[in-house]
Amino acid sequence: MLAARLHAYTDDMSEALSIDEVARPAVTGPDDVLVEVEGAGWCQTDNHIIEGMWTDYAPQDLPMTLGHENAGTVAEVGGNVDIVEPGDRVICHPHVTCGTCRPCRLGEDMYCENAQFPGLTTDGGFAEYLLTNERAVIPLPDGVDPTDIAPHADAGITAYHAAKKAVRELDPGDHAVVIGVGGLGHIGLQCLDAMSAAEITALDLKPAARDLAADLGAHHTVDPASADVAAEIEGITDGVGAQQVLDFVGADETTGYAPDIVAAGGDHHVVGYGGHIHEPSQALVNGEFAYRGTLVGRYTELQELVALVDRGDVELRTSRYDLDDINTVAERLEHGEIEGRAVVVPP
Repeated sequence: MLAARLHAYTDDMSEALSIDEVARPAVTGPDDVLVEVEGAGWCQTDNHIIEGMWTDYAPQDLPMTLGHENAGTVAEVGGNVDIVEPGDRVICHPHVTCGTCRPCRLGEDMYCENAQFPGLTTDGGFAEYLLTNERAVIPLPDGVDPTDIAPHADAGITAYHAAKKAVRELDPGDHAVVIGVGGLGHIGLQCLDAMSAAEITALDLKPAARDLAADLGAHHTVDPASADVAAEIEGITDGVGAQQVLDFVGADETTGYAPDIVAAGGDHHVVGYGGHIHEPSQALVNGEFAYRGTLVGRYTELQELVALVDRGDVELRTSRYDLDDINTVAERLEHGEIEGRAVVVPP
């Protein structure tokens, strides 16, 4: 089968991956599920993997097939699999877990002690077939296209996971801020709107992104390039601040907003990454706010997100690309030229 493989870390996205002929994965374990990939979302994390940013955090043996946002049709299953059968359409949770370690027993499958992460630690879905397991596949409702929904396997569930944590702390009339209305942010904004009665303000540098935010439910939009963000949030919230901030950028500048825009006792959720947090400890004590990291989300949360999609509460803006165009996708995302999510479609 054909697969897009990373052979060496590089900053040059134009030749990042090569299309190789590799052996089709084989079902050998009783819980294995082989999926014929119909869509695999391209994520900013793929660019970071190519650059070698994950080498200190996850074991990687090159060459490796990338692609961790996967959906398609079940081709073959192991002898113990009973929730899906060949021909079923599924979306694949990106964490392939064991189910028996203590975190799994507690329902915290993102903390699984024996997990594999296709596209990050093992071969992923930028290929014709993907090997996963029964604990990672979720059957799709009739009428939901695997190609269109594929990015929800990571981008969607990550945004939903952050929004769900925020919603627990939001009462009607509270304020929430979404920083970055891109591939993840436009999903997170919709989740906030669907799941809470908060007043939502969206920040983005791009006029088109701010327009999209307004279309998707934001009550206010702010251009951080031309406005004083702290002053704008102070005015919108009558000086109280935002109880919850979802930062889908994660740059030094955006994490630095927190002391000035987060309400007392609130949270700044760091979803995007690449920057740093450089705040004096006294700022956290004085405002009693917290920075909270976000790592994908639970299997059950992907089920919940699929339900929101099926109900029409969350839509995904996507564009499709052939597997041969994969480096074009990497370059376009690197330059901020993709609106929403890019989906790679194997041959």
